[in-house]
Amino acid sequence: MCWAQYARAAFQAPSQNQQTRRGLSGRRERWGGRLGRASRVAAGMSRPFSLRTIDDASINTALAAGFFVLAALHGFALPWLIEQDPLAAWLLLVAVLASNTHWALIHEAIHGSLYADKRLARYVGRALAVVWGASFDLLRWGHLLHHVHSRTRRERSEVHAGSKPTLGFTLAYYVRILGGLYCAEVLASLLMLLPKRWLHLLAHRLSSQDNVIEALAQRLLDPATLAALRADAGLLLLWHGVALWGYGEHASLYLASLAGRALLISLVDNVFHYGTELDAPRRAMNLKLSPLASLLCLHFNLHGVHHWRPGVPWRRLPQVFAETKATYHDDWWPALLRQLRGPLAEETLAHGARRCG
Repeated sequence: MCWAQYARAAFQAPSQNQQTRRGLSGRRERWGGRLGRASRVAAGMSRPFSLRTIDDASINTALAAGFFVLAALHGFALPWLIEQDPLAAWLLLVAVLASNTHWALIHEAIHGSLYADKRLARYVGRALAVVWGASFDLLRWGHLLHHVHSRTRRERSEVHAGSKPTLGFTLAYYVRILGGLYCAEVLASLLMLLPKRWLHLLAHRLSSQDNVIEALAQRLLDPATLAALRADAGLLLLWHGVALWGYGEHASLYLASLAGRALLISLVDNVFHYGTELDAPRRAMNLKLSPLASLLCLHFNLHGVHHWRPGVPWRRLPQVFAETKATYHDDWWPALLRQLRGPLAEETLAHGARRCG
């Protein structure tokens, strides 16, 4: 090998010191990258926790899981707990007080806001409805028709013609708001087990220009829908049957908890519409609650916003409320109790009623 080749080889080959320095430099870069990643993770962990960082689907899944656990506790675990300690019966209040929030989550499924996957949303919505006490499709179509006919002649439960309501109208009104609405939803769900011909006759008998029964029956008696309704009704009977068997001599406690649910659901149902403008389906009241109370009912108190924008998920209702510069029409409790005044004459609401958008 000539001297030029030796010189070229010596120039290209790194010295021992160069190799050592390069090795140390590589280690520093690797450790620097690891320390950087660790510092970024630590910085993320140091940020305050916020529900806003969690997506809607995860929140809704956690809520649904919570209601399924609560329903299992209410229906099956509490009888055993009450046998061990009678004071455990007070836990029934938790199931009762959660009733409206449970309904609010079913309401999300009804409007297609529970999950982006509509099939999954339907399955979860049906399961939530069964453990709540009614069939999903009955609740779904009844509610969607409410959005179409609210405050029209077909759906304004407190409004009567003439200067004075009949005794029957007054009694029917108070029965409805004091538990009758929920009981009617449960009963109608179970009636879906009757032969289809009987259901047609019953719908024809009950329908009138003052209700939505005819339109509701057209949707519920569709073969596919009726099959789902009957499956749900069977599950309802099984659920309550097993629960009552488990409670045994304490079955009255279980029935009392269902009565409490019926009262809360029925009383809140029309509070957003009582005394409001007639023939205005897209209008309802926003009722003021504390931020925590509003969150606990999934912002259902912002019902005016919901009627104006039915597709808005529950977590975005406060944002839309602020963006549209909507206002509260009343506080929650005064509006709730005002319903106890009873039926209202149509002539008092035909002109100059509050606009509730």
